[in-house]
Amino acid sequence: MKAALPLAAAILLLTACFSGFAAERLRFWNLTTVTITSLQLAPAGTGQWGPNQCENDPDKSVDADERLTITAVEPGHYDVQLADKKGRACVVRNIEVISGRPYAFSISDKDLTQCEPQRRSGE
Repeated sequence: MKAALPLAAAILLLTACFSGFAAERLRFWNLTTVTITSLQLAPAGTGQWGPNQCENDPDKSVDADERLTITAVEPGHYDVQLADKKGRACVVRNIEVISGRPYAFSISDKDLTQCEPQRRSGE
């Protein structure tokens, strides 16, 4: 019995260590009718935008009805900043990123209520 306790403790420790390595893949589903060329997330209300997630895609964009793997993001509430091929820059606030589903979050045309024309460099 005494020998089983250290073994059980070691198994629990290893399980806890490896659970971090088995992080679930999070994916964004583009339900808009346009191709997204830039997609950044910030913890809701912070304005601290992370990297462009479109860089995770082979063609560096997310077509309509395409899914995109999201990296360096944990489940939670985020603001999403995106740019599309129509030339718009949009912010969608307080999106919930959820694990354990085929996609972590989606954005559709009806969500794109805060958009303006993209600024070109030099403007």
